[in-house]
Amino acid sequence: MRSELAVGFLPLVDAALPVLAREHGFAEDEGISLTLVKDMSWATVLDRLLYGHTDAAHLVAPLAITTTLGRGRPAQPISVPFVLGLNGNAITFRSDLAARLVTPGRLGDPVEVGVKLAAIVRESIAKGVKLRFGVVHRHSSHNYMLRYWLAACGIRPDVDVEMMTVAPPYCADALEAGEVDAICVGEPWNSVAVERGVGRIVLVTAQIWRRGVEKVLALRRPVLEEKREATEALIRALIRAGRHFVDPANWDRNAAILARSEYLDGNPELIRRAIADRLLLTKGGDLVHLPDFMFQYREAANFPWVSQAEWLYTQMIRWEGIPFTPGDAAKAAQVFRPDVYRSALLGTDEPLPGASSKVEGSLGQKTAVTAQQGEMVLENNMFFDGMSFDPTDLEGYLRRLP
Repeated sequence: MRSELAVGFLPLVDAALPVLAREHGFAEDEGISLTLVKDMSWATVLDRLLYGHTDAAHLVAPLAITTTLGRGRPAQPISVPFVLGLNGNAITFRSDLAARLVTPGRLGDPVEVGVKLAAIVRESIAKGVKLRFGVVHRHSSHNYMLRYWLAACGIRPDVDVEMMTVAPPYCADALEAGEVDAICVGEPWNSVAVERGVGRIVLVTAQIWRRGVEKVLALRRPVLEEKREATEALIRALIRAGRHFVDPANWDRNAAILARSEYLDGNPELIRRAIADRLLLTKGGDLVHLPDFMFQYREAANFPWVSQAEWLYTQMIRWEGIPFTPGDAAKAAQVFRPDVYRSALLGTDEPLPGASSKVEGSLGQKTAVTAQQGEMVLENNMFFDGMSFDPTDLEGYLRRLP
């Protein structure tokens, strides 16, 4: 008997794996009848999930944790058995500001851009104006990664600059309307701003944290327990979709699928660029290859490392002014479910890590790591400022942050 699952998503390139699992028949092969439900804001995606209109969701990772902890609404436990991708976001400034930060057509260095931006921020404050940054949700990796970079460069979010929420499909519009001076959003919306000539891509979030967790597959914990077998079947379908997604032979076909009106309703050329890690940084320029801009499938990219959930919890503590508690830290760690991922893929050809947590930002080169199944080599996972995150000492990490 076929299991039916409904998955909510936003029109972003990193919604690719559920879409491709459905379109290429991978879900059907696993006995899953997959229905996809498109929304335009993360708030609506979450509402559908919490009220049972969908079984699972393509979701910004921190929102799964803050929902579990009851930030902004009554707590509901969320489980994340699969990571849909790492990074894939960019920081796009309005064109006149970008010209002061980087050479046109070139990606900036996070430290150098930070120094220049800090000077512009001081100039703006002296004139009685604060720069405004648009992020896709208060509880998003975009928000946390942007804040992490700004703070490390001596710019105080919410004090020196303003932060506001703009749903991804409207980020280019907000930049064009002058409502924000910069946006941090996933593709294809940075490229839309570039094509319109209203912004230039200055940095990508992979430069801030090389292996930063981004979107996840999220389910209410009771739904995961009730539909555990179907969830594990979906994980196997998503892994096949990830393998298909990263193969260059499939880029044209997959871009065309994602561009369809029921999915991204966008330009297949812009979508293909993101899939291929090639972006146009400024209108009229040349495509620039950005290795690992989007990161799916390789190096256990889809594995829900508990340490990633714990890092997100530290950023919630840092930026929301709430106290650290061991109980909340434990609840945050339990949101990511490597046990479900392992159960789904044990006995397949997919490598499985030997551990469920790791020191984030500790690797600067290829490193062979212990695997439960198969062989595994991890590569650069550094933060731009050289800090590392040890999940065994959350409070110590928080004390070291600027």
